[in-house]
Amino acid sequence: MSSTSLSSSRVAIALLCAGALAFACGPRSHSEAASPATLASAAPILLQGGPRSHSSDGRLASNLDVKLDKDGVRFALRVTNETKKHIELAFPNGQTHEFVVVDSASREIWRWSSSRLFTQALQNKLLAGGESMSVAERWQHNREHGKYAVIATLNSTNFPVQERAEFVLP
Repeated sequence: MSSTSLSSSRVAIALLCAGALAFACGPRSHSEAASPATLASAAPILLQGGPRSHSSDGRLASNLDVKLDKDGVRFALRVTNETKKHIELAFPNGQTHEFVVVDSASREIWRWSSSRLFTQALQNKLLAGGESMSVAERWQHNREHGKYAVIATLNSTNFPVQERAEFVLP
């Protein structure tokens, strides 16, 4: 093979790699970004949300709490094994949960996992009968008052849970 054709092959490969990287890192529409993988004295006004059973066989119950404090809004997702037997939650990677805040027009405002890296290793979490698992995160917003919703997801492959709660920033 001549040095000219070898050089042009290397340039072509470099351009293909750069194009693939640009495509993978390119902007996404709000609907793509928001879609799930298959979403002190003053307190927020909770408009919707609360305990619900989400698994088809009624083994897991979940609820989503929203609390406003002076530095932001705190979200807490709790899932409870409602059986007397152990349940093993399976997660496809290190990201066990997600919180996404959307505005009244359903535009994504904040995503907890944005700019975070997660291990690519499978992991499991064992919940004994009656045991609960909670995950909590804080959104430090600089938004004006208004109506928002948070969508909390437990990324379990065998017992997926998704809760939505609407709240108002005064």
